[in-house]
Amino acid sequence: MGLPSKGDMRLLDFKVQEAFYTKIVDRYMAICSDAGQGVELLRRFSSLRILDSLNVQSCSGASGAVSDCTGAISGKFTEGTARSKNLPNILTALRKLREGVVAAKRMDVFAAQVYLFSIRTSILARDPESYHPAILHLLRVIQPRASLTPSEVDEVAGYLVLDAACRRRQLAEAVSLRHQYGLRDNYVKEALHAVIHDNYAAFRRIQRRIDGYKARLMEWADKDMRLHSLKCLGRTYHSVDLKFLETITESSWNDLRAKDGVGWELMEGKVIIRKVKNR
Repeated sequence: MGLPSKGDMRLLDFKVQEAFYTKIVDRYMAICSDAGQGVELLRRFSSLRILDSLNVQSCSGASGAVSDCTGAISGKFTEGTARSKNLPNILTALRKLREGVVAAKRMDVFAAQVYLFSIRTSILARDPESYHPAILHLLRVIQPRASLTPSEVDEVAGYLVLDAACRRRQLAEAVSLRHQYGLRDNYVKEALHAVIHDNYAAFRRIQRRIDGYKARLMEWADKDMRLHSLKCLGRTYHSVDLKFLETITESSWNDLRAKDGVGWELMEGKVIIRKVKNR
């Protein structure tokens, strides 16, 4: 299946779009089932690299378009291929489907569903080049015509707010967007408040309670906020208990040293931040 912008017009057909989307969802659900636990699924998403691997030979006629197009994606998701390797194919397929929906000027319930599914999947994959423009198009173009439910508008607006605050670090814009869309999600409100005030303890507490997609967006700010907390400890304490340090940073001592560059000393269960100078 090729891109409409590259001359492949098959995805301008509504029936082809719907058949293609059904196959994408089927394969995505198969991957979720194969992954088992959510942690494994997130691990697979974290290792993604988007590949343009769904190009196939052009269809020979309009009558065979639906079967040829569904066969194209089906052929790429064979049982012999590792499930985790199918994830980039799904993201690429969704990107092509979105382009087909836009090129066909489709703004109905189906278009909204395609964009919702694509946004959620791209968020899990930490692919802002896919989810950010998709969020804007859904809220600004499709929503006024397809009439999303209030809960769906809240959901997508929440993604936009958290992306602005956590990934792009545009806090004023995030606050403005929250008011613009009348967002009623208290978890998003609390997460935004935690980011604004650099409150890492509150940030992590909310991240454990919020839904998986929003928690994934919050990951963009996690390292910066943890490093800020470490700097505050460094300015405030001479030493702290190791258990206390690992609890407030939610990281092991080895990870703090290897990933965050912590150079403090560990002595008998105490972390020496600054040595007291003898007078």
